[in-house]
Amino acid sequence: MEPTQLGKLREKLIQEKENVLNHETQNENYGLDNSMRDSIGELSTNDNHPADIGSELFERGKDLALQDAEEHHLHDVVNALERMNEGTYGVCVVCKNEIPYERLEAVPWTRYCKEHTPEQHSSERRPVEEAALRSYTHSFRNDNDYIGYDGEDAWQEVERYGTSNPPDFFREGEDYNELWINSDEQDSYVDLTEGFAIVDISGRPEVYPEIAHNEAYRKKALEEYEGSTGDDLEG
Repeated sequence: MEPTQLGKLREKLIQEKENVLNHETQNENYGLDNSMRDSIGELSTNDNHPADIGSELFERGKDLALQDAEEHHLHDVVNALERMNEGTYGVCVVCKNEIPYERLEAVPWTRYCKEHTPEQHSSERRPVEEAALRSYTHSFRNDNDYIGYDGEDAWQEVERYGTSNPPDFFREGEDYNELWINSDEQDSYVDLTEGFAIVDISGRPEVYPEIAHNEAYRKKALEEYEGSTGDDLEG
């Protein structure tokens, strides 16, 4: 490649870099510096139905995609300038042959010749929330003897406050507090006594044993009452 041709390509790359940086400044990072709640003017994004903010969620996803594409493009431009300084610019990274000047003139930041240009792929960037949720990804169990807090417990704890299912979805329901899957399942304990007995950090009863008047305590009392009533009737 002639020095004059290399100089023209360098000017193009520098101009492209400035254009990308100016575009990011003018678009204020596509509005991603503001929270979604502020951008839609709502006090909360926790609406009664997921579709209530469907349009806003689509726009936020589009902004993330545009930002991601622009970051990749800026990286390609900067990388091309670095290859110029290193003397490796204009050589295909796959076949090691020289890239035609006409192609470089059209796409000065390319690293590939026409024959070895890779196919476009979607972004590999994942939502930051997945780092916190990863521990629950494969932790849904059907083992009633498992007393640890797993993904199923997490879902049931949230589900009891309502889902996007309409009221007629629960045609057999009789109590609003029992409209989720396995609503009668005991959470983090096996025996009812374990659910209301207060113990110390080692699991032993306190000096003065205490009990918590919670749901487990009420279920235990009801079982004992029904058992004693049945015995009396049989006698």
